[in-house]
Amino acid sequence: MTFLGTSLRDLYRERNCKRKRASSYDKTGGNKDYIEVFPGDRKTICELEGSGCITHIWMTMAPLDDSLEAFLHRKIVLRMFWDNEENPSVQAPIGDFFGMGHGITKNYSSAPLTMSPEDGRALNCFFPMPFGQNAKIEITSEADAPIKFYYYIDYELYQAEIDSPLRFHAIWKRERTTGIEDNISNALYCFGGKNRSGENNYVLLDTVGKGHYVGCNLNIHNLRFTPEWNWYGEGDDMIFIDGEPWPPSLHGTGMEDYFNTAWCPQQEVCTPYHGIILGGGPNWSGKISVYRYHIQDPITFDQSIKVTIEHGHNNHRSDDYSSTAYWYQTEPHQTIHSILPVQERLPLPDISPFNAKDLKKCFDY
Repeated sequence: MTFLGTSLRDLYRERNCKRKRASSYDKTGGNKDYIEVFPGDRKTICELEGSGCITHIWMTMAPLDDSLEAFLHRKIVLRMFWDNEENPSVQAPIGDFFGMGHGITKNYSSAPLTMSPEDGRALNCFFPMPFGQNAKIEITSEADAPIKFYYYIDYELYQAEIDSPLRFHAIWKRERTTGIEDNISNALYCFGGKNRSGENNYVLLDTVGKGHYVGCNLNIHNLRFTPEWNWYGEGDDMIFIDGEPWPPSLHGTGMEDYFNTAWCPQQEVCTPYHGIILGGGPNWSGKISVYRYHIQDPITFDQSIKVTIEHGHNNHRSDDYSSTAYWYQTEPHQTIHSILPVQERLPLPDISPFNAKDLKKCFDY
């Protein structure tokens, strides 16, 4: 049985499913429409049985006293499990999963993910997430204080078996990339050398199985301080399919080009499938967030996929990278290992350029 998608053209067609929702509503009929989550809690917020598909997730949260806790969206970890698996198919800090890193939120919109008012703290996901037997979603809190957590998980249940063996996956990672010593000419630092292997590229996704990659968000903290040209994004994207050698089938021309922008941009823009949520400061300093979702052009693989990008041309730059990659694949998937401890997930401080004392603190992290 084939299940209908969400194209406007298909909205008139008959649908054979039951529409359901799991939410945090007050079961007493009152107005306490949230669950309380305390530091150290690992809570299952929904368990679904049968054959079905999650179609929409909305979440928001705040400390119990309605204050704002710094970097809260890096301190709460979201995990998802399909069909009785013990290792999660989804694991990411909650803010990163919903499209933006650095432990912050901001109003933006894309087709599969949005952060909506107030100040981007309303988190929405429209990626379809099928399951054949059951689904489980859980959160873990490493916040400083207890929080109240609100959620909707909208889904369909089917009488027939789901029509695909592929399951939704997402993985977050972070790396302090290591480049070369900045004691050469700026032109050589920015543009010199040749990368003919992709060996030291930043890796967003490396997995085996059959499926398709559907995009990523990438967050960069520019850690180079210079009055000279300081563009962080000269590196090419390289996506290796089914173990192919360099050059891969999908070899790009620069970071901004992979993210469908041009000319070392800083202008913030949101479109359905690509955007710049944070553009950085003067001379491309500070923190940047970009996204590219392959909704109309998924990247298929039969055996494996390795999604990479240079950190600066020829991997010369040493910046703070984090990313969330999204894909569908057959099970079982490769083991998703434990996420970094909370202190290693928190963003580095914003540093004023050329302040040597603060710069040393940054690199002593």
